[in-house]
Amino acid sequence: MRNIPEELNSYKNILLLQGPKGFFFYKLGKYLKKLGKNVYKINFNGGDLITYPDFKNSYNFTDKIEIFKKFLEKFIKEKNIDLVLFYGDYKPYHRIAINVCRTKQIDWYVFEEGYIRPHYITMEKQGVNGWSNLPYDPNFYLNLPDYKIHEPKPNEFKYSKRAFDSFIHYLFLELLRWKFPNYKPYKNYFPYLPYLLNLLRGVIRKHIYKISQKHISSLLKEDLKKKYFLVPLQVYNDSQIFLHSKYSSIEEFISEIMNSFAKNASKKHYLVFKHHPVARGFVCYKKFIRLTAKNLGIEDRVFYVHDLHLPILIKNSLGVIVINSTVGLQSLFHDIPVKTMGMAIYDLPGLTFQGKLDDFWKNPGKIDRKLYKKFVNFVIKNTQLNGSFWGRFPFD
Repeated sequence: MRNIPEELNSYKNILLLQGPKGFFFYKLGKYLKKLGKNVYKINFNGGDLITYPDFKNSYNFTDKIEIFKKFLEKFIKEKNIDLVLFYGDYKPYHRIAINVCRTKQIDWYVFEEGYIRPHYITMEKQGVNGWSNLPYDPNFYLNLPDYKIHEPKPNEFKYSKRAFDSFIHYLFLELLRWKFPNYKPYKNYFPYLPYLLNLLRGVIRKHIYKISQKHISSLLKEDLKKKYFLVPLQVYNDSQIFLHSKYSSIEEFISEIMNSFAKNASKKHYLVFKHHPVARGFVCYKKFIRLTAKNLGIEDRVFYVHDLHLPILIKNSLGVIVINSTVGLQSLFHDIPVKTMGMAIYDLPGLTFQGKLDDFWKNPGKIDRKLYKKFVNFVIKNTQLNGSFWGRFPFD
């Protein structure tokens, strides 16, 4: 497993930018100080400020984003920063920070949700996902020596903790908006009240779907077992889609999948779209999928489901089609063929289907289990931390 103290041994002055919503970066700052590091933090909004209550070593950036490059260059020089840490390499301020780090030859690490879920988070050097430096050569992994990865400890993730941290973040983002008038978020920002209402709608929908889709769950477990292809949808505003795929919307992805299925799949096979639980209260593709299926003459062979158990859906399927979701890795774990439609770290010959989508329906192929095991072990050893942003702290 990773030895973080040894990995960070050469760094002395560390800068934290935006972290995941909540107090994770505050805990990380305290941990780094115990290692003897000088730790600094830059806040960009009220949520950042209130969840990093080490006000002596934190600084607020309240100017326009166009000024941030000069601000950061000056900050790095004054504090002699030699390492920058942040959550998500797609955020506007972090894209600027990456360019500054490259110019000044300073290292950076990116935190993200785990590649290997549910017991890991990602802490990867110089980029994640489509910007990852992980080798895309299957022979690299096949030639690695065998080494054992210990069984991970439970991540102790609590949804209530994530919800509370998000509540605190957005509450103070609103209350302190006057202090950070120029803050520029990456995603379309929902004002606080509508955001909460959408979350509430998601909770209501979850209970409705649990009842209304019970018969579909039984059907997919029994009569249609190994007769359908699964398409797990990603969150509608996921950076993975816009930065690491050709699609401009989930609807565009759905349309391509359905058209290919209608033209090339066996008439005996079915198509199952699974909605992402995080987006449950914000968007619904029911009408779009129903209308598209009707126009293609496949309305009796297409299902749109919500809170059905994902591992069971995966194991009972013939194959899984994703853009670049980590569900693809979960599917490979269950020895289910995968076709990726975007850039994914695991899209390697021997792991995923390398041909055209039109051919996937006919012969999705098989997975090289040796390659899979070596790939996963390497990813865990070099990029993953056993823990959670909203559960057990991975550095304890």
